[in-house]
Amino acid sequence: MKFYKLISILGIVFLLPISYLHAQDAAGSMMSLEEMWKAAEVNNRQLKLSDLYLQQSKLEVLQAKDNLLPELSLGGDVKLNSRFLLYSEGLFSSPQNVPVKSYGYGAGYSLNFNLFNGGKERINIRMKREGEVRRQYEVQLEKHGVKYNIAVEYFDLYKFMYFRDFLFAEIAAENKQLSLIESLHQNGVVLKSDVLRTSVKLSQLELNLSDIEKKIDIRKQRLNVLMGRDQTQQLAIDYKRNQEMESLYSSDYTGYLDIALNQSPELKLMESDIKWSELNISQVKAARLPKVSLYSTYNYTYPQISFYPYSNDVWGFGQTGIKVQFSIDNLYKSKHSIAIARIISGEAKEKANSKKDEIFLQIKEAYLQHEQALESVNTAEKNILKTTETLRVIRNSYLNQESLLTDLLEAENALLEAKFNLTTAQTNVKLGHIRLLAIAGIL
Repeated sequence: MKFYKLISILGIVFLLPISYLHAQDAAGSMMSLEEMWKAAEVNNRQLKLSDLYLQQSKLEVLQAKDNLLPELSLGGDVKLNSRFLLYSEGLFSSPQNVPVKSYGYGAGYSLNFNLFNGGKERINIRMKREGEVRRQYEVQLEKHGVKYNIAVEYFDLYKFMYFRDFLFAEIAAENKQLSLIESLHQNGVVLKSDVLRTSVKLSQLELNLSDIEKKIDIRKQRLNVLMGRDQTQQLAIDYKRNQEMESLYSSDYTGYLDIALNQSPELKLMESDIKWSELNISQVKAARLPKVSLYSTYNYTYPQISFYPYSNDVWGFGQTGIKVQFSIDNLYKSKHSIAIARIISGEAKEKANSKKDEIFLQIKEAYLQHEQALESVNTAEKNILKTTETLRVIRNSYLNQESLLTDLLEAENALLEAKFNLTTAQTNVKLGHIRLLAIAGIL
């Protein structure tokens, strides 16, 4: 009867609920994964930097458009004139001193309007626009990366908080078991070595708990940094609510491939590089074409010493016309520049094909890992059932002096490890799903 009472007491110990909750978790506001993503979109420093780059690229488009406007300048000058010596009979003859004022001044304007420049300015605008589009894809890619990094830290925190609960329960049960074994030792039922081994296991569990606590603190700090919050700000998650990602997209392998082809920011970046390289070829070719511009100038000058007869009066003179320039040397100088531009375009196309293959492999790998994680969950659940029953049998046999304490401790460790494995597999399923979404470009 004594042994049956001991068995009942030990069974109750293992069924006790976890009563310990950390004050720091209660103090922090509960945040879901989606709420962390929203906070990061607003406050993450890397995303803010990406947004500044995007604003810069938009201004670069406007700056390129400014080059289409005509060049207009106003100018004036004030000067001191030397004597005007006119050598009408040669340089070594006595000069004639032409009377002019000892000072002068002038004012006027100059206008230059580009009518045709081989299309270089307009091609430059298109290249800047493509650069803006590329920046937008980079911002999307950066957002996916930040959200995935948050998910990694979130599910690590989720996992470690479950580990902490398991260790709390195990330590509480082990303390009860140690008291029971000490009582059995005093009654001469078990050896002193059983008490020592149980104490060693309890110390190891407490050490593991301390390690888990530190890992939880690190994950919280990393999440605060990723969300752009103060690193010491309190943070808590409702890890008992197993309802994350219910609304996220789910598909089969072929579905993820189709989505990646149409929405992957990495592939769109490669496509943008191809368009930019093709525009660059057109830009280099444009250097071979003539430049046509409309110009106009008008100036008031005092005194008039530019044309004969000279005069000490204010005079005005201007010109309006069309100027054509054609650079002959560009016909042969641009040959190699065009060849280089074409090679760059070919490189961009090859990079795009290589990136497409890489993304397809990533999706295949992530999809198989996700399926493997699902299988691991099923296996872990079965292992928990088996190890729980094994522990029950061994505990009964130990109390009946039919097995060693070593067998009991190993069975307890096996059950604890099975719980760890189940939680890890469950988090891998969720994280694998998020990784698929990130690669496909729909996270």
